[in-house]
Amino acid sequence: MPVSEAAPKGIDPRGPRFAASLTAVLLLIATFFALTGLSTARGAASFVPGGVVVDPTAWALPALTVAQRAADPGFVLVLVIALLFLWGVVSPQTHPWSVLYRRAIQPRLAPPTELEDPRPPRFAQGVGLFVTGVGLVLHLAGVPWALPIAAALAFVAAFLNAAFGLCLGCQLYLLLQRGGLVGRAA
Repeated sequence: MPVSEAAPKGIDPRGPRFAASLTAVLLLIATFFALTGLSTARGAASFVPGGVVVDPTAWALPALTVAQRAADPGFVLVLVIALLFLWGVVSPQTHPWSVLYRRAIQPRLAPPTELEDPRPPRFAQGVGLFVTGVGLVLHLAGVPWALPIAAALAFVAAFLNAAFGLCLGCQLYLLLQRGGLVGRAA
């Protein structure tokens, strides 16, 4: 029986950085749409006997229906990003950015000098899902500025990972691991 080589226990750390760069671009666009969309709009219209009164100082978002809030382009893009975060938590190997990295980028690079534990980047995907999810729920609830703030926070985290290799979600994972709240020390 031939002896096969054991599969490496870890992931190429350049993969999550590549994914973070694509995610950062999407989040920057989403933040722009959220800032220019319904979440920050003023001029709520209210119906009164005999006509419509527009209050230019009131937030428009609370006066809209849930369907109107959900149709906002910023909401739709943040929802897509949140679904990508969910995909990264549930099945990181089949996530589109992982597949793109493994098929198009990694073959052109030298093998990684060291591998990293896949749990912190997966946890970071969960943190991104949580942050964008809170923004989505608050937006649907009619809270002005919730969506652009959530998208901007997620953008900052993705940008730090992409540009400097600083994964805030990974750091949070390691902090929680030291406290004995998640995972076991490797």
